[in-house]
Amino acid sequence: MPSFDVVSEADMVEVRNAVEQANKEIATRFDFKGSDARIEQKELELTLFAENEFKVNQVKDVLIAKLAKRNVDLRFLEYGKQEKISGDKLKQYATIRKGVSGELAKRIVKQIKDSKLKVQASIQGDSVRVSGSKRDTLQEVIALLKKEVSDAPLSFNNFRD
Repeated sequence: MPSFDVVSEADMVEVRNAVEQANKEIATRFDFKGSDARIEQKELELTLFAENEFKVNQVKDVLIAKLAKRNVDLRFLEYGKQEKISGDKLKQYATIRKGVSGELAKRIVKQIKDSKLKVQASIQGDSVRVSGSKRDTLQEVIALLKKEVSDAPLSFNNFRD
């Protein structure tokens, strides 16, 4: 029985490359000369460091540009509030979302059932498995989800015949 999984995962290799490129650009930019502005990555958490709010926002803009250039969807990033650290320095956390949240998974299953296509959708942890008897109906489901779900970056993998 043909099936596929609906997931929401960023390409972590591209994220790491974008962070490294952003750090290189920050190190060479004139407006960051002599400052301790940088981005650190630990698994699914990015930490942006700079001396004031304006520079933190500049670091964020550089990161966004590098992520966009590497085709990483910006909807994966979830920013925290800016925190003051030693002296006059600031840091800001950005977490990378992974997996389809429970609420979004329920909404995806509901949209698939409302479409009256002959497929079954079930929530499997942090993904949604869709199975049906025909490959064409599965492709219709993919097209439907691409059109309907715009608030979260979805990808479709594990397509089996």
